[in-house]
Amino acid sequence: MNAHNTPFAQLKKNRQPIMEMGSKSPSSPTYKHTLIDRLRTQISFDAACCTSVDPRTLLSTGAFTESGVEGIHSKLLEYEYLHDDIMKYDQLVREGQSIATLHGSTQGQPDRSTRFRNVLQPAGFGDELRVPFMYKGSCWGFLTLFRHHGKPVFSTEEQQLLEALAPSIAYHLRQTSVSVSPVPAMIMEHELEPGVLTLSTQLTPLSSNIVAEQWLKLLRQQEGIHDGELPASVRAVSLRALSTSTAPARLCIPSADAETPWVTIRATLLQGGREHMGEKQLAVWFEPAKATDMLPLMAEIYSWTERERQLVRLIVQGFSTKELASALHITAYTVQDHLKAIFLKTEVSSRRELVWKVYSRFN
Repeated sequence: MNAHNTPFAQLKKNRQPIMEMGSKSPSSPTYKHTLIDRLRTQISFDAACCTSVDPRTLLSTGAFTESGVEGIHSKLLEYEYLHDDIMKYDQLVREGQSIATLHGSTQGQPDRSTRFRNVLQPAGFGDELRVPFMYKGSCWGFLTLFRHHGKPVFSTEEQQLLEALAPSIAYHLRQTSVSVSPVPAMIMEHELEPGVLTLSTQLTPLSSNIVAEQWLKLLRQQEGIHDGELPASVRAVSLRALSTSTAPARLCIPSADAETPWVTIRATLLQGGREHMGEKQLAVWFEPAKATDMLPLMAEIYSWTERERQLVRLIVQGFSTKELASALHITAYTVQDHLKAIFLKTEVSSRRELVWKVYSRFN
């Protein structure tokens, strides 16, 4: 039976395998790929893209993009981070919308969207469905489904099914966001040097050092993309640097390198100096993540409260219970209560284990 014509009751009944599949797909790329395959058995669509994101910045940390979207994926990212348009993901998250379709958001007039006019319509797509994956108030990824022009728009029943699946998918994306795919081990040379890459404002690579090339190779392997392509994480952080947004152009993402399990990627627009072909340039650099880079992400992963975040920051700095109480103007007993809550959420039993977890892979 065609998924588009499947009765909603049957779609609802068949959602359980999708909700349970996270434990069988341990890495983020594998999970995204499997998710798209499973969804296609329930809902008809012509192309899809599943992206994991940093919940603090909503920048892409890696994407699985089907062949039907590969040719326009860079343009979609550009419209997401650089241009005003209808139903952008940051807008959906900010307004608390759990799902949106282009047809519904434009009251059946998709050409009101510049993304539709300039990217989707030329590629043959007629409707687009977007789902931000939210878990405990944080967004861990996006799902975008596309239907070709001339096919039925996404129905209310299909949207209801995806809304029902979204929290479970968000939970698994949160879990898999701290895993990496099994790629061949790499030796990162010049360990003390940052990787440096320069790009044009069109995101064309201009120059790089050997460390940047090693990081790019590793990230491409993790995303399963070809040599010469910019990883989604690098593209996203570069576009953020080009935008007028006040959010930081920085990402902390897991790496498959055993010696450096997390990498921080930063980007900035260079001012002055010699321009390339009349264009300004971007500088992107890669370096092993520090505890200060990772703590905000850990806070999102483990759902620490603001007070718990303050405590962890000070614990990492070596504060004693007495010093914690004094610094936060609370009693030592209250400190102990907060520590119990932190240990429970983080699945550790001591401060030593907590500090170790901050500096290690999140397994």
